Order: sequence, then C-alpha cells, then structure tokens
Amino acid sequence: MDRAGVRVETTVADAEASADVAVVGAGPAGLYTACCAGFRGLSSVIVDALPEPGGQVAALYPEKRIHDVAGLPAVRGRELVDGLITQVEPFRPRYLLGRTAVSLVPQEGRGWAIRLEDGGLVRAGAVVIAAGLGRSVPRTLPCLGPYQGRGVAHHVPRPEEHRDRDVVIVGGGDSAVDWALALAPIARSVTVVHRRSAFRAHEHSVKQMYASGVRVVTDAQVTACNGTGNLEEVWVRTEEREWKLPAQALVGALGFITNLGPIADWGLRMSNRLVLVDGAMRTNIPGVYAVGDICHYEGRVPLISVAFGEAATAANHAAVGLRPGSRLAPEHSTDIDAPNLS
Repeated sequence: MDRAGVRVETTVADAEASADVAVVGAGPAGLYTACCAGFRGLSSVIVDALPEPGGQVAALYPEKRIHDVAGLPAVRGRELVDGLITQVEPFRPRYLLGRTAVSLVPQEGRGWAIRLEDGGLVRAGAVVIAAGLGRSVPRTLPCLGPYQGRGVAHHVPRPEEHRDRDVVIVGGGDSAVDWALALAPIARSVTVVHRRSAFRAHEHSVKQMYASGVRVVTDAQVTACNGTGNLEEVWVRTEEREWKLPAQALVGALGFITNLGPIADWGLRMSNRLVLVDGAMRTNIPGVYAVGDICHYEGRVPLISVAFGEAATAANHAAVGLRPGSRLAPEHSTDIDAPNLS
C-alpha cells in the first residue's frame, strides 16, 4: 500500500521475519521507535493487527487536528502518520500489517520469537511494545458484514477516494462527524445516520456538520445493505418509515472495542491493564520495552509528544543492550552524513 508516496510493504502469511528490533504496534510511537532504532543502525520489523500503519490516529481521527506535537502548531492525524512513514522509510522497516502478535517466546542464547496469529514468526534481539490501548476491533452491524471491504469500512484514511460517491456514515461520535465534514466537499452526497437524537461529538463540530449541507438522519438505523458485488444502496429505518439511499460507500463509525489481547498473557508486570516500565522503558522481561499509551510509570502524561520521547529512550537502551559497550546517547542527527537521510 502507498502512504505519503512511500510503498509500505507487507509479507505473506506464514513467512518468517527477523530484525534487531521487533516493534509491536504501528501507531506514532511504534513508527518513531523504528526510526530511532534506524539511527542506531538497527533493523526493525513492525507488527500491527490493523491493516495499515497509523494505529488509532489513522483509524479514529485521521482528519482531526493534533496540537501536542512539538514544532507543529497543528497537524492532521493522517498527515502526522504520513510524515512518520516518510521519516522511517530510509531505514527500510519491514511491515507486518493486519497480523496479530499472539505469543512471546525466548530464543536460545539471546532474543525473542514473536508468533503471529496466522502462523508467522518474527525473530528479534529486542522487542518494543507500542500497542496503544491494545487491539482494537471495530463495532459493527450484522448487515454490514457481507460488504466489508466492498464498500463498507470503519475509517477513512484517504477522503479523496470517495470523490463523487454517495457516502453513508453510521455513528454519532467525533469520528462520524469529522469524516462527514471532511467528505462533504468531496463526495456527491453525505448522509449521517445516528440512532439517537443527540450527538456525542464536540458541539462546535456538530453545528458545522448541520451547516455544511450534510444530510443528518437521527433516531434511525441502517437495516440492510444491497448491491451486486459491491455496495450500491442501504436501507434506513425510523419509527415513521423505512427507505433506501444510494451508497457506494458506508463508514461504520460506531467506535472500537479495545483490549490487550494476547499481550496480557506474555508475563509482563502490569497495573490496570498497563505495562509497567522503568526510566529506560524496560519491562520486567529482559530485552522487552514498552512505550506509548500501553506503558505506565509514575507521573506519565498521555500525550503523543511524550510517547515520542519514550520511543527514543527505548530504542537507544535497546541499542546498548544489543551492542554492549556502545554509547547510550546517539550521534546527533545533524551530524549524520548519509545520502538516504538527505
């Protein structure tokens, strides 16, 4: 898949991959971990259960502006993810997307083997867990299942793909309203269907949506999807009536169910579903680190900017662990004279 002009390669099922560092999670913290590892000359493999990089930023709020990244007064979620992918690209990380890490097994001598749900295996000298709030499974409706990937999706990574389409968005939270606003000037029509009369989204965004020309149907639900091959229409029902809408795309913005999944059984010391780490981002398991929202230490502030610092700390401590005697502090990036970084 292409993101930010960069070809993000994935591997086939059952393949084995090996690297100096295995990063579990392809969100901002995971992508920046791979970048920092690359600065130290370490190769990386990035594993994520979602089908594309970006984690919850890409899945939940790609169009929302983020204001807590140093040096960027405001940046859209998808732009931040694209920038991180471009930044790490010179170090050629290997992406294993749409694949779930299920177990962590020590290798003979040193390092770890991560087994994947589909039978694949990742071998690495160090592991950095950057899984955010854990594995996210989108909430859905029974009628959406047959058209998943054939018109039905749960996020909008590329609004331009919906140009001149009739789009139906189901949901009442920030993601539903943000996507409606993003698609309004692009799509042929945008209809938001919400089962309640009031929206959970930010009040200002809701007012913008009503003023944008988006059709809003409340106290309603989608009851059926139809189409030959791909989605062509959806049926909407209220207490008074039921009717069909043309729809070549439906976005199920119904939220996500999150849990740590198999990571909870890896033997990590945890508290309130968070992995406990020390000042070097080390877990209780040697050679295994945790960064971002999945980790916890006293005084931690849950910001993307904080996660970036944690990623740098973990990658550099991993470098020392893999290459004893090397310096903890990396070379200044401004001093690196490498063609692939220019």
